[in-house]
Amino acid sequence: MVSSDDPAGRPEVTQAVTRGAARWLRQRRLSPILEVPLADGRRADIVAVGDGGEITIIEVKSSLEDFRVDNKWGDYLAWCDRFYFATPATFPLALLPAETGVILADAFGAELLRDDSRLAEATRLSAARRKALLVRLSRLAGERLQRLADPAFGALDGA
Repeated sequence: MVSSDDPAGRPEVTQAVTRGAARWLRQRRLSPILEVPLADGRRADIVAVGDGGEITIIEVKSSLEDFRVDNKWGDYLAWCDRFYFATPATFPLALLPAETGVILADAFGAELLRDDSRLAEATRLSAARRKALLVRLSRLAGERLQRLADPAFGALDGA
């Protein structure tokens, strides 16, 4: 499910970092969903939901070139309570914005290097946006599970 449109041409690195970041989320009792289309037309690499309905988005960056050509990450802040970049160990971490969280990941796991600094109550999602996003995530997960069980089953909403 990892996107093959890695600008640096390193899909194996993207896949490894995505896998490690998803494992990191699961260790924290968050449920990740990969490549989630958002209502504004963006597609988040990983969206995770916690027990209390909190939303975390992780943007995977496999290389400096990948980071430089993709400057849409700021749009994701309106869709989550926490935001992180996940990168391989070779990424120049000093270039990542100071207000974002940073996770170092490989295919086997990940380590938190810096937490999201926007954790004040004012940055939390509104109840209406949270509900809409949770419904979207639930439908997306259900569609993907149904397609695994019945590949001939048609997808709804382009999920």
